[in-house]
Amino acid sequence: MSSIHLPIRQLVEFLLRTGSIDSRFTGFDRALEGARIHRKLQKAAGEDYQAEVFLSAERQAEGLTFLLEGRADGIFADGSGTTVIDEIKTTAVPYEAITEDMNPCHWAQGMVYGAIYCARQNLPELNVQLTYYQIDTDQIIRFVRHFSAPELEQFLHKLLCQYAPWARRQLDWAARRSQSLAALPFPFAQYRPGQRALAGEVYRACRAGRDADHKGGSRLFCQAPTGIGKTMSVLFPALRAMGEGSGEKLFYLTARNTTQAAAEDAIARLRTAAPELALRSVTLTAKEKVCLHPDPEGHPACLPELCPYANGYYDRIKDALSALLDDTGSFDRAALAGAAKRFSVCPFELGLDLSEWCDVVIGDYNYLFDPVVHLKRFFDASGDWLFLIDEAHNLPDRARAMYSARFFKSSLTEAKRALGKGKSSLRTALTRADRAFLDVRKACVRLAPRRGQTSAPETDTAQTTLLPSLQDPVPEMPEPLYAQDGTVFLRELPSALLSPLRAVQAPLQDWLEANPDADAHAQLLELYFAVQDILRSSERYDSHFVTQLTARGSELELQLLCLDPAPFVEASLAAGRSAALFSATLTPPSYYRGVLGCADARAVALPSPFPAENLGLYCMANISTRYRDRETSVQAVSDALARLTSGKAGNYLAFFPSYAYLRQVYEDFAARHPDIRTLVQESGADDAARAEFLAQFVPQPKETLLGFGVLGGVFGEGVDLAGDRLIGCAIVGVGLPQVNPQQEMLRRYYDAQNGSGFDYAYRYPGMNKVLQAAGRVIRTPEDRGVVLLLDDRFARPDYARLFPPHWQHIRYLHSAEELGQALQDFWQK
Repeated sequence: MSSIHLPIRQLVEFLLRTGSIDSRFTGFDRALEGARIHRKLQKAAGEDYQAEVFLSAERQAEGLTFLLEGRADGIFADGSGTTVIDEIKTTAVPYEAITEDMNPCHWAQGMVYGAIYCARQNLPELNVQLTYYQIDTDQIIRFVRHFSAPELEQFLHKLLCQYAPWARRQLDWAARRSQSLAALPFPFAQYRPGQRALAGEVYRACRAGRDADHKGGSRLFCQAPTGIGKTMSVLFPALRAMGEGSGEKLFYLTARNTTQAAAEDAIARLRTAAPELALRSVTLTAKEKVCLHPDPEGHPACLPELCPYANGYYDRIKDALSALLDDTGSFDRAALAGAAKRFSVCPFELGLDLSEWCDVVIGDYNYLFDPVVHLKRFFDASGDWLFLIDEAHNLPDRARAMYSARFFKSSLTEAKRALGKGKSSLRTALTRADRAFLDVRKACVRLAPRRGQTSAPETDTAQTTLLPSLQDPVPEMPEPLYAQDGTVFLRELPSALLSPLRAVQAPLQDWLEANPDADAHAQLLELYFAVQDILRSSERYDSHFVTQLTARGSELELQLLCLDPAPFVEASLAAGRSAALFSATLTPPSYYRGVLGCADARAVALPSPFPAENLGLYCMANISTRYRDRETSVQAVSDALARLTSGKAGNYLAFFPSYAYLRQVYEDFAARHPDIRTLVQESGADDAARAEFLAQFVPQPKETLLGFGVLGGVFGEGVDLAGDRLIGCAIVGVGLPQVNPQQEMLRRYYDAQNGSGFDYAYRYPGMNKVLQAAGRVIRTPEDRGVVLLLDDRFARPDYARLFPPHWQHIRYLHSAEELGQALQDFWQK
């Protein structure tokens, strides 16, 4: 008899949930608050109260075996000795509106637990109690119903019979999918050089999964050069492993939309090669981008009275799923929008609900790693998941950003203005928080006066607070790690700021709930999110963080900076059986293993599949682009670019460490070489402007084009200009991040950790940008092109050791004339 694992809550909500999506403000941290209240009530119930009781059982229905499991909030015996199953629910529904029958799912969940517990303990009967805790008034109301064991068992059996068609659909699909994937052919006539090696590494990692040595799952870092066909090389073996029983679901996670499209294209190619392939995939996209019914400001309006796709969503979603899951399918953004219109359901929520029935889920890093928006339905507990992490060189910085948070004093001042005049608990709380930030700002200015300023000006109070002083004492600042030019770093959390922000939470939440139509609602909702974000980050705060306080004029910025995301990334990856992290640039592997919490991961670097002679690689070792030398280097860099573009007519890119330096060289180059067509990457360009920039790099160009871009920017990676759309690039400088207090904190942290602070904060991230930019030139075995490195530091061993193996033929030059001759020789071959 076939068996299926089924969480009890999933069973109940799938069958019994009805109504609409309603995201009107009810407090976005209800889940965390609910967990706290659960613990409070469980503790208050006394020693005989069993809290969080894990229950599991096996039941048969309609020829299927169901493996049920869940966790009852509490089990105890009442005064008469009757066993009681306690289901605790926090609610924002007004106390007088709480009724016994307001949510059938709540009773159903308790009754299923009751059926399992009766059978386990051989009980003839028991009570199910619903405990509702009204979170705004702290009032508690309880409802109790008495059930016999046969009643409960009959109820559970009826639910399982209702779910059986869905379970059978899932089991039939799993069998069909496994058979299909086990026989999946590689979609090309032959492997590219290096492709089979990469596929083999990923396959073995997926098959290995968890074992005694890898309790958090197997981990693989793979550096695979551009052009090897990485997307197919990782997807194909992972799917084959799934077909052989290693992995229930595959998550393909990326840093940008372009690589999501590459995954979709790879799956489409697999379907073309195997038309009978049984595989479902869904691409998850941010709600703001897929919303079909935004408000006048362009934001999702997830309210039943405003959005027809939200209204009645849960009444229609099962019909939509039933139709969409009849066969194989690739649910990309366009397909989800079409299906959402067809069934009148929200496309974002449809994608999430479909993900439970799909085999491949494609989405951004944040769906796994972000502590706020990760997919709780999958990752709140570990599962048999396979993770493929594309462009993994981006993950350290992305992860740091996900676990960090910032808050601005001005948001408090502006919130008070928006509230208007009049007394209220919210205004009082905002006043105290605003005053606390003002006092800390003054303390920061005293500790770290701005350059040229010997003491803090005390005449700007009117600019920084709208309310009279409450005579709070100026807080004592802990000993700073750094204090200079308005910036102070602390090791400890700033309780003087966080305590008043916590005090803002409750009155702010009450105001938002009570004033949904107020003009200030949107602004105060934004403040609420900012407060929640900084307080959530404070709960994670430990030795991997520092606090940054920055005073600028009347502003005080508070940042809780995650310097080392390793433990948080490791915990996220531990939710799956296997993770393969891959990129063209993961050098050195020890750095990435360290900052991503994968100290014992296997790391492999594959050779380039392309002939070395197709790449002309040169370094102008007579030029320094260090910050102090930039003014004097402008003409030398400009001359080198002129030599580069005169070697052969075609399209070129030059990458710079900053917009300011780019502008200096561009103005000199355009003035002295007006005959060469140029193009400049503009700061803050939107998608359309970026597409227009790339569209200028046409095949078979009739004239030379030189594009000026920024290292680490949108054109420095993820851009595929194959053939003669790009025949050369210049990389100006070694890509070091700008020296600033944050980078210096990073350097200090890793100096203390492993003595490699400069490498971790500057050298490794910089060289990563260099290698990514250089990878734009050779994209196929037929491509020929040149890469020109402009900085004497590239000749030093501590940088040259980070070059990939296929750069061993680099030539170091010392004059523009030498460069011109070398380019002539290369292009004449």
